[in-house]
Amino acid sequence: MGFRFQKRIKILPGVYINLSKSGVSASVGGRGATVNVGADGRRMITLGIPGTGMSYRVPLSGTILVALVLVVAVIGLAYLIAPETVRAALHWWQPKWF
Repeated sequence: MGFRFQKRIKILPGVYINLSKSGVSASVGGRGATVNVGADGRRMITLGIPGTGMSYRVPLSGTILVALVLVVAVIGLAYLIAPETVRAALHWWQPKWF
């Protein structure tokens, strides 16, 4: 095990500059999905379930980017049609006291 250091600086809502011993990176996103451009130029996407500590991290490719845009477009369209249904579907995992 080695020593780790990380500091996040908020630039705008959902936009961060990350400082660590390996360099400077930038993150865009929020709870559930974040895109990170590392100090070495690698682009990664992290998808997770907020509040659980579970997440999945993969390199950002063109295929994944297109899939994410399509998912966001479908959810956005569904939200315009039935906002309460979309809210309920996006928060199905949360205990009722949230």
